[in-house]
Amino acid sequence: MGIRIQQAERRDRELVVSVMEEAFHDDPVSSWVFPDEAHRRAVHGKFLGVFVDAALDEGRIDIAEDEAAVALWLQVPAGAPEEEDPTPALMRETADPDNERCELVGRLTGAIHPHDRAHAYLLMIGVRPGRQGEGLGAELIGAELERCDREGLPAYLEASSARSRTLYERLGFRLLGRALDLPDGPPMYPMWREPRTG
Repeated sequence: MGIRIQQAERRDRELVVSVMEEAFHDDPVSSWVFPDEAHRRAVHGKFLGVFVDAALDEGRIDIAEDEAAVALWLQVPAGAPEEEDPTPALMRETADPDNERCELVGRLTGAIHPHDRAHAYLLMIGVRPGRQGEGLGAELIGAELERCDREGLPAYLEASSARSRTLYERLGFRLLGRALDLPDGPPMYPMWREPRTG
């Protein structure tokens, strides 16, 4: 396929949020966090904007050339963080202060995130619904995985659906431990990929 990839800048924030909002509107985890569809439509962009801001500030966001897909990456050093991550509380405060699930999803995924080795963390990837199934996501992720392979760096993510888990398995990710079952909600799949050599 050979898509061109550009790195997002601060001015691209709303574009990235828009792609993420479309891609995750009907996602099982987003639907669990915001069960009411109309309410989800109203606050989902604010919620996803917290992830976008984190990647713009501390990582990198890749955008496919036709703006149909985005990938949010963070570089995680080895060693447990010295301070509690403020992001889960910020997710709730920013998007929906009365909804504890906004914060809970971040706390639960943070609790299982591995810290024994430095790794690339695919925080989120989104493909506009009309373009899903074309291989854009795999190609967007593949560019970073090639770098990981060259540098001997593992990669980590949490798959939010069985469908996305299958895609990540094709890219070399494997379930790390067991699925995280959200309370009265869907499973999330922590996945790890060792770098490929040779």
